[in-house]
Amino acid sequence: MSNMNTVGRPTAPNQVAAKPATLTGGRGLLQNEALIFEGEGWGKTGVDLPEPRTDGSDLGDLFRKDPIGLPGLSEPEAMRHYVRLSQKNHAIDLAIYPLGSCTMKHNPRLNEKMARLPGFSDIHPLQPQSTIQGALELMDTLAHWLKTLTGMPAVALSPKAGAHGELCGLMAIRAAHEASGQHEKRRKVLVPTSAHGTNPATAAFVGYSVVEVAQTEDGRVDVADLAAKLGDDVAAIMVTNPNTCGLFERDILEISRLTHEAGAYFYCDGANFNAIVGRVRPGDLGVDAMHINLHKTFSTPHGGGGPGAGPVVLSEALAPFAPAPWVVHDQHGYKLVEREEDEAAQAFGRLCAFQGQMGMYVRALSYMMSHGSDGLRQVAEDAVLNANYIKARLSDLMSAAFPDGPCMHEALFDDEWLKGTDITTLDFAKAMIDEGFHPMTMYFPLVVHGAMLIEPTETESKAELDRFIHAMRLLAEAAKAGDVDRFKGAPFHAPLKRLDETRAARSPVLRWSAPEGSNQAA
Repeated sequence: MSNMNTVGRPTAPNQVAAKPATLTGGRGLLQNEALIFEGEGWGKTGVDLPEPRTDGSDLGDLFRKDPIGLPGLSEPEAMRHYVRLSQKNHAIDLAIYPLGSCTMKHNPRLNEKMARLPGFSDIHPLQPQSTIQGALELMDTLAHWLKTLTGMPAVALSPKAGAHGELCGLMAIRAAHEASGQHEKRRKVLVPTSAHGTNPATAAFVGYSVVEVAQTEDGRVDVADLAAKLGDDVAAIMVTNPNTCGLFERDILEISRLTHEAGAYFYCDGANFNAIVGRVRPGDLGVDAMHINLHKTFSTPHGGGGPGAGPVVLSEALAPFAPAPWVVHDQHGYKLVEREEDEAAQAFGRLCAFQGQMGMYVRALSYMMSHGSDGLRQVAEDAVLNANYIKARLSDLMSAAFPDGPCMHEALFDDEWLKGTDITTLDFAKAMIDEGFHPMTMYFPLVVHGAMLIEPTETESKAELDRFIHAMRLLAEAAKAGDVDRFKGAPFHAPLKRLDETRAARSPVLRWSAPEGSNQAA
């Protein structure tokens, strides 16, 4: 749709007219609305309820004596309130989400529909197992394909997120060392400098001391430093592959060989499995344990904190120590192995009360079955292609952190190209909001100064990537041209302007209070 001026003639896209502030605080079709607690709805309700049959006296001290403190809204007011809230948020249904860290990608609605089918959405974990045979079969089928895709003989489905999966893997490793009588001697876990922050935190939580492994100039594990630190006091190494710099660990086979020669286990952080699924089997690389973020690779939504799922695949050496429960089947049907007197004699225990996140299993298997083996391979190929396309199209204006060779699923830039501009990574990211794009991941990984980590994911079209790249190039050119005012204080056109993020994180206001003298309930 072309831009039109007041007399109906199109204006050039780069022609910027003066923009007077609006009189209401609204902007275009975006409504400006006060907080829900600041409205006029305190004396009304949008729903008429019958009078209660009892007076509530049987509640004793639990009987409410004061107003509930919530405003009343009519149905149109409630609907408009939530629609207006949605317009203040970026969403994957609106545009590309380059944030990366949780793979904010499009998740097919088919998978959501499957997760809501009766028999999956309404079952209870305490139902007799004879009444949930279909659900158990689905779990068994999902486990089969996770093992097939990774080349591993066992999988624990119950971990509920990536960090929970890390905990599972390290507890299995600890149980294996305890069984061999080596746990008291092997008290260290080696972790590269570019690892996810949860890796060293999980190792410390399990009781290990963490030893940092250096990184080479091209962003990979320093194999010489690793070899020097491996010994009979090391329980495991934790390596992310592809790593958090968006690079494949080219020495992965040597890393595995050195680790096993030292009697340690190889834990792989599988958060970035979507970059290699269908192309590489981690079991063939010598991995002993790896968590798979279903929300990263297999369509489980995870934005906003959950729910997540982080199944862990295990090598033959660690399989006996997998946590209960798991699914088995014979001529009588499917059942969960849960008790130590059954086949779970060597299991290190349980990670959660029941079997894990059923809805996440349904979504993941739906994603696998709708793609097929060729489609899952294409997932990895498209994720890598998209990231390299962005890297290639922006590297002449922005400085790639590791310019030599291709990246994997994410393109990583540093702030070297911003030197002398008085513009920071944060300023640039905030200006992206004015252009209608969510910022990329900022200042991570920590090994890259002023990092700008862009993960387009496999679900973006070339047209959408080009639209994003066009905006990024215009901003980069403006920064280099000295247009500092465009960046300092941005965003200027968002519903909320730039906040003091440090104060917001450390001193958040989590409770609304009525203004002094107001008759509104708190």
